Amino acid sequence: MLTSADILHLPYTPDLTEAGIAYALRALPNLFEYAGSKPYDRIRRMVANVAVELAFRRYLSQQNIPFDVNAPMPFTEPDKYNVSLGGRSCDIKSFLISHRDQILQMRSNPSVMLGAPALVPSDHQSISDHSDHDLYLFAFLSGLIAASQSDLKRLFETTQPYYLMHVLPDEWRKPTKWRPLGALVLKSESDAEMQVEVSGQDEARGFLTRVVHLPAQKRVTIHDAFYSVSALHVKNIPEGRLGIHSLLHKEAHIIPPLEWSNIWVYGMDIYLTGFISRAEFRQRAKWIAQNSNVFQYARTKTKNLAVPVAELKSMQELFTRVKEWAAQ
Repeated sequence: MLTSADILHLPYTPDLTEAGIAYALRALPNLFEYAGSKPYDRIRRMVANVAVELAFRRYLSQQNIPFDVNAPMPFTEPDKYNVSLGGRSCDIKSFLISHRDQILQMRSNPSVMLGAPALVPSDHQSISDHSDHDLYLFAFLSGLIAASQSDLKRLFETTQPYYLMHVLPDEWRKPTKWRPLGALVLKSESDAEMQVEVSGQDEARGFLTRVVHLPAQKRVTIHDAFYSVSALHVKNIPEGRLGIHSLLHKEAHIIPPLEWSNIWVYGMDIYLTGFISRAEFRQRAKWIAQNSNVFQYARTKTKNLAVPVAELKSMQELFTRVKEWAAQ
């Protein structure tokens, strides 16, 4: 049984959020959204997941714990991470906790996390390209978000960072016919000049981005070879509407000022709780129904399997094993 003393605390730095956003931009064409959910909630969780993954790699390097990275992060599979310890692939399941009362609880009494379920979505457990010896690791990231208009208003009065994004609909982000969009026309109805970053994919489905300086009340045409457009990014919320048009689409996509969202995650602390092999998890896990209220979520979006966090094995035990495996 784990105790609160077994929970490994990792520091959080803003560069982890920056790396998570860079990853999320590239993963947008493959973003899966649960019915009724907003894409920005899923994107923030993606940013948080990548931040935890990178913080874990950083910790392993600092502690001289041997590990491998089997391949670069596959942007075609945005939820699949590839740290390997002793030849065992590690799938880190991390949970962003953004409610202030829970964050305070976790800081003052870390044992509260021991009562949480170690959740794995049922479709993840059924993936066949894993060995029974591969591992699940479970982590919690405490951090705030600034998503509402009132949050943003307060945020703009500070020096805190933010990242404003608008995700385009599926017909732009993942078109059914893969062909060049042709010239893209951006038009601003704002009275101030702005800078717009367009992100999407080229013919080979590689990441493509272009920064455009858009004068007030003007159109600008860009001729980069975009085959899809996933998102637009601005440094400040435009005063008026912003439109993007392609000859392949009958109508321009119009973005009102209130449809920009801040995906920055204001991380505070990372808590690595423990690990379990996939085989043992499969044997011991119990079902958690969809729409269940758990520590991590007011309502789970999908059906999960879970074991109690308190019944995981400690991270220090894993690190000891890794060093033994490396010595063999």
